[in-house]
Amino acid sequence: MAVLPIRIMGDPVLHSVAESVGEITDEIRELVADMFETMDAAPGVGLAAPQVGVPLRIYTYAYADDDGTPWRGVVINPELWMRPLVPGAPDPDDESEGCLSFPGERFPLRRSDEVIVTGTDLDGEPVRIRVDGWRARIMQHEFDHLDGILYIDRLDDGDWKTVQKLARKRGWGRPGASWTPGVDDIDA
Repeated sequence: MAVLPIRIMGDPVLHSVAESVGEITDEIRELVADMFETMDAAPGVGLAAPQVGVPLRIYTYAYADDDGTPWRGVVINPELWMRPLVPGAPDPDDESEGCLSFPGERFPLRRSDEVIVTGTDLDGEPVRIRVDGWRARIMQHEFDHLDGILYIDRLDDGDWKTVQKLARKRGWGRPGASWTPGVDDIDA
C-alpha cells in the first residue's frame, strides 16, 4: 500500500465528472487500499478517487462516534438520495466542514441532515447506507467530488472570495497542484 498525493483545488480531475467503475479488479482493490492509507495519513474522514487523481466513482469514509464506535467503508458507483435542505444560513459552529483538496481551512455550509447512499462494495455486493448528522455530511461531501464539485464551490459569496484569496496566496489554483500526507507541509 502507498500514501498517494492529494490533488488541490485547481487540478482539472477535481472539476470533472468521474466515470463509473465497470469491473472490480485487483487494481481497483489496490487503489481502495491506497485511498484508505492516504485518508488515514492525512487525516481525513473521507476521500474520493478524483482527489488522488483517479477519475472513478469510488470513495472511502471513516468516522468514529463520540463513544468511539468506528464507521468505515468504501462505496463504488454510489447513488445519493437526500432529504431537502432546511432553509437558512449554516451555523458556523455546527455546520462547518473542510476538505483535503483545500487543506487547513473550514467554512460553514448547509447540507441535508439525512441521506441514503447505495452502491457496491469491493466484493461487488450491494451497499445501502442510511445516515444522518455528520455521517450524512461526509456522504454528501464525498459524493460531490465524484460530480466535480468541491465544497468550496457551494459557499456563499463572502466565503468564496476568501477561498479565492487563500488559493492565490498559496498557489493552489493551478493544474497539478498536490500534497502528500506525511511528506509535504501544507501552508495553512
